[in-house]
Amino acid sequence: LSYLYTLLGEEGLNRNLPFLSKVSKIELDLIKKQVEKGINSPLTSSMGRLFDAVSALAGIRVIIDYEAQAVIEMEMLAPDEADEPICYPFSIVEEQGVKVIKLGQLISAVVQDVEDSLPAPIISLKFHRTVAQMVLQICQLLAEETNIRQVALSGGVFQNRLLLRLVTEALREGGFSVLTHRLVPCNDGGISLGQAVIANFAEPYRGGY
Repeated sequence: LSYLYTLLGEEGLNRNLPFLSKVSKIELDLIKKQVEKGINSPLTSSMGRLFDAVSALAGIRVIIDYEAQAVIEMEMLAPDEADEPICYPFSIVEEQGVKVIKLGQLISAVVQDVEDSLPAPIISLKFHRTVAQMVLQICQLLAEETNIRQVALSGGVFQNRLLLRLVTEALREGGFSVLTHRLVPCNDGGISLGQAVIANFAEPYRGGY
């Protein structure tokens, strides 16, 4: 709902999407007010939340029983290849010196595919391929500025084997060397180890309280 309302406005909430029928008017009005006024709704750049949103839009999983369930089910649905290998549209802009991926076109295209009854597995594959292109294009832009062509893929989203494969293939075909996790988990399981490593090299604390 947040993605629909923020990116497509009121019109987005009037589209023919199956999950909208499961949302009461009271809940819808409440969420709209939260988004408009920023009440208990901090902005997030989490890739997991984008996956959750597309999974719900496509009717794959609206209510989850465990962390990342919607993402996992969307990954499992995607075929290895399809006759329609195209990606969803998106744009990259620079705002205050930061490169920002704009998702309005992507969400609009996903909604249109749902209304056109495109099968959820194909929507899933198109979306996964789109995220891989996002990573590639961002890395290409940064490489032009820095001449760095080595990329480390980390974060819980790379537990998704399909996405990891698509991103790794796209980067290598684009001339990048790719670093991936081998011994340490790519998700939150690696955070405590990272904290311990940093603490090991930190200066001992000698101050008072």
